[in-house]
Amino acid sequence: MDRRTSAPALQPKSSLCVVLNDFLLDSKSPTRSRVQDWHENRSNKYSKYFMLEKNIHGGDKFTAVVKELRTSLAPLSGRSLQYCNDACLRRYLEARNWNVDKSKKMLEESLKWRSTFKPAEIRWHEVAVEGETGKAFTANFRDRDGRTVLILRPGMQNTTALDNQMKHLVYLIENAILNLPQAQEQISWLIDFTGWSLTNNVPIKSARETVNILQNHYPERLAIAFLYNPPRIFEAFWKIVKYFVDPKTMQKVKFVYPKNKDSVELMKSYFDMDNLTTEFGGKGNLKYDHEEFSRQMAQDDVKAAKFWNFDKHHPETNGYSAAEVAPKTECLAPPVIV
Repeated sequence: MDRRTSAPALQPKSSLCVVLNDFLLDSKSPTRSRVQDWHENRSNKYSKYFMLEKNIHGGDKFTAVVKELRTSLAPLSGRSLQYCNDACLRRYLEARNWNVDKSKKMLEESLKWRSTFKPAEIRWHEVAVEGETGKAFTANFRDRDGRTVLILRPGMQNTTALDNQMKHLVYLIENAILNLPQAQEQISWLIDFTGWSLTNNVPIKSARETVNILQNHYPERLAIAFLYNPPRIFEAFWKIVKYFVDPKTMQKVKFVYPKNKDSVELMKSYFDMDNLTTEFGGKGNLKYDHEEFSRQMAQDDVKAAKFWNFDKHHPETNGYSAAEVAPKTECLAPPVIV
């Protein structure tokens, strides 16, 4: 819609658009041009409406849409009910631009996936073989916003069974979420391409499934993904993979090159360089210790069992996120100074 023409009133599907309609109909409203600008993008209608509502009245109407989504769902129980807390529903709504119908469909598909894949029931001993080379693990440092950092080293791939590779990745994502501090819901990814080549490259099918799981079943869990110093030949592989990546996720993927000044500054804006390891241009030293990491994961398995109420003696969490009920983990993979 051309912002220079008069903005027609929205045809509200519910009472949620009433305030926005009032402002659109009031030609003397000082916020009229701002509303027209935001109204241009129809696909993001709900998100922009709430920004306007919150800015003008100082209130928070997100809660109303969260309630609308919850009401639209079939009755939930057990771990599905625990999973669908308000923060979870907000993430699914955000991933679908606050469209309740699309968010409902996405969430229902995730609940179905979780009922069959059973990510909450995966334990480290089931996937430990996947981690023997340190191809993926949670770091012993956080980014500047306190997010858990997941390190992936595709050049150290050591298995060929796709099912178990995905099981290992999902386990690490669940573990990273479990260990988030209270104020955070997202995790950061660092992908080190040292040793990567077309001969040990992740198959397209595996890359596509990784993207599918992250986008569709862990919406808004990715804060940023740094692809650090990928070789030029990776560009051909990326041209295929990015076809499966939605635009919102694509914006979070950053290619970083150590000799590029802008890349270095970008890394500095996200990480304390004293903590960031040398593999990513920092000053920290970290050597993956599989035995030590396995001990830590075994401890976290106990914590996960308590959170998901597999331990019958654990009190109910009343819908709080893992970050709100889980004790803080100081170090997930203790470094070995080299």
